[in-house]
Amino acid sequence: MQISTQYFQLGKAFSERTSPVPVAKPELLLFNKVLASELKIPYEQYDDETIAQYFSGNQIIKGFTPIAQAYSGHQFGHFNPQLGDGRAHLLGELTDTTGQIKDIQLKGSGVTQFSRRGDGRCALGPALREYIMSEAMFALGVPTTRCLAVVATGEQVYRERPYAGAVVTRVAASHIRVGTFQYFAARKDTESLNKLTHFAIARHFPEIEKEHESSQGKLSSEKVLTFFNAVAQKQIPLIISWMRVGFIHGVMNTDNTAISGETIDFGPCAMMNNYHRDTVFSSIDKYGRYAFGEQMTIMQWNMTRFAETLLPLVSDDEEQAVELMQPLLTKLHQNLTDNYMKMMAAKLGITNMTSEDHTLISALISLLEEQALDYTQTFVKLTQSTLDESLHHELKAVLGQWFELWQKRIAVDKTAAHALMAKNNPLVIPRNHHVESVLASCQESGDLSSLHALLSVLKQPYQQLEQTINYQDAPIDNDENYHTFCGT
Repeated sequence: MQISTQYFQLGKAFSERTSPVPVAKPELLLFNKVLASELKIPYEQYDDETIAQYFSGNQIIKGFTPIAQAYSGHQFGHFNPQLGDGRAHLLGELTDTTGQIKDIQLKGSGVTQFSRRGDGRCALGPALREYIMSEAMFALGVPTTRCLAVVATGEQVYRERPYAGAVVTRVAASHIRVGTFQYFAARKDTESLNKLTHFAIARHFPEIEKEHESSQGKLSSEKVLTFFNAVAQKQIPLIISWMRVGFIHGVMNTDNTAISGETIDFGPCAMMNNYHRDTVFSSIDKYGRYAFGEQMTIMQWNMTRFAETLLPLVSDDEEQAVELMQPLLTKLHQNLTDNYMKMMAAKLGITNMTSEDHTLISALISLLEEQALDYTQTFVKLTQSTLDESLHHELKAVLGQWFELWQKRIAVDKTAAHALMAKNNPLVIPRNHHVESVLASCQESGDLSSLHALLSVLKQPYQQLEQTINYQDAPIDNDENYHTFCGT
């Protein structure tokens, strides 16, 4: 393994050195061998008990230095100047087989200096949820953090009642968030902000350094603007992928917005059934701030907060800095809008979009909402209808004239349309009721066979497997009374 502790080396302003709190009886429940191989972890040399010791935090792999990262964040629009890892320990980094550096973080590994009144632990259910959802998102083609392991602790976690505890190992391109930049901006610590920006460029956007070689390692105004733009553009495929598959993050705070453009934090997340832009399941999102249809807007809001943190590095004159930053925010808005329409066109098998296609897409969205049609199932049927004319009557009865207009639009090359649609419309998603059923079963019985059965299908969401049909159904009540909760 190629181990490093680059973030720890940034210094005391960025993190607190702290060790995971040992657990009573670690037991390895899930281990992602494919991901472990990519990280060059020689897991074959160790038995499950040893692996459980390492990924519970009871033992630290030589070369790692556990830390809790410092960051701030806007939580539901309200700024909290000090958050930080209250139940997570960044062990360090591993370099994978492609040369990419990945963070290795334990979550649920005990209290840190940032825990406030929390217990620093994670219940088994949320740990299993993160494993299921992150693997499902990865297979769907959504930029995401991954899970390497889930280890039961042999201890109970107390929330509204006692639950079995667990530690989950998260793998990420990094855990640098918008909130990390806000932490130093709020303290007017320009020196640390400068250092963090240099680090983030080197870690995620080394091409920027090459592009601005003349600055000789200094943070010129142009380099900072290029960096902001690179981060902002990273968010576009993230949000557009969420919208493509019907994913609702549920807690899009700035401390949950990674500059790497990866999905992070699967606490209150859920999947949409019947299409409605105001769909929200998170129990803590009382006013629908992070509803399905608000996610593009919120990402722009989060990126505006990110832009604010960089203003001191752009210019000493704040007005001038804002003037230089504003066109990049305008560009982000336009790119999000354009990419959303291109994504929806691809779901309909349309390339080379025209203004008339915009009208066609908008009309379908209105039909989906007016008739409360299932988002995933509708696009699956439309995809299948390009090869199976027996579905035409059913779809025409539901979608009326729109279906005929769409048929004419793709008539030139239905084979090409089908191929494009099949790549963009998953046959199966991690439906809320199936995920909850699996979590309940695993927690009650300790038997993970139902989880493995679900994962075997979710890992191939664009392939019709023998078991796929078992997980394609929508809930009878459309998840009307379903709520998701933060793992804390």
